Amino acid sequence: QVQLVESGGGLVQAGGSLRLSCAASGRTFSSYAMGWFRRAPGKEREFVAATWSDSSTYYPNSVKGRFTISRDNAKNTVDLQMTSLKPEDTAVYYCAAGLNTQARGVSSPRSWDYWGQGTQVTVSS
Repeated sequence: QVQLVESGGGLVQAGGSLRLSCAASGRTFSSYAMGWFRRAPGKEREFVAATWSDSSTYYPNSVKGRFTISRDNAKNTVDLQMTSLKPEDTAVYYCAAGLNTQARGVSSPRSWDYWGQGTQVTVSS
């Protein structure tokens, strides 16, 4: 069982930066892939970033070069540094944990096993 708690959301102007953090419980944190998703109003949950136990990362084109995911296995945390934010980045951001995510399809929410409660990010124009 893994419990995830996000923090760091808020209101930021377009072009600004924001850093989200996710704290995970559980002794096997380093075994899990960790990811971030987001859900904008009226839209489906969208993949944002993922990192694996070896700290490799993967991003969709929509955020590549602007967002950076990082993990600290000693602290059981995963962060999402967001820069050059755009109004279309406005969404509730969710932290996720999963096993065998690459085999299951990392971009699909169904490939992830545990979810946080979400944190709101609002980017004003």
